[in-house]
Amino acid sequence: MLTKEQILNSNDLVTEEVDVPEWGGTVFVKSMTGTERDLFEQSIIETKGKSTKTNLANIRAKLCVMTLVDDKGSRLFTDLEFGVLGKKSAKALDRVFTVASELNGLSPTDVEDLVKNSGAVQIESSISS
Repeated sequence: MLTKEQILNSNDLVTEEVDVPEWGGTVFVKSMTGTERDLFEQSIIETKGKSTKTNLANIRAKLCVMTLVDDKGSRLFTDLEFGVLGKKSAKALDRVFTVASELNGLSPTDVEDLVKNSGAVQIESSISS
């Protein structure tokens, strides 16, 4: 049986190097902490009063912003820079998004589950966000 100290001292976060030829090199993609995963999921669910909707706009850029790091593990982008990153090549973002999804246990059905579990009444697909 693991102790509290063993759990808290375990190194369970991983980083993977990803080649992104569209950007002319490689990047590091990291696994998220539990708190970061919750913040990511929260960023795609919008609640206004009794209305809840899922906003998938810039979902790739949002995940990339949360997981792109330098060689020391520090994030390259702030939470608010997803709009700028979202203007980059879809192919490049998808390369990073795919690895970030795998590292963080995000299956293709996870977003669908978020929609179902949030009680979402509308899926927002606008690219205005």
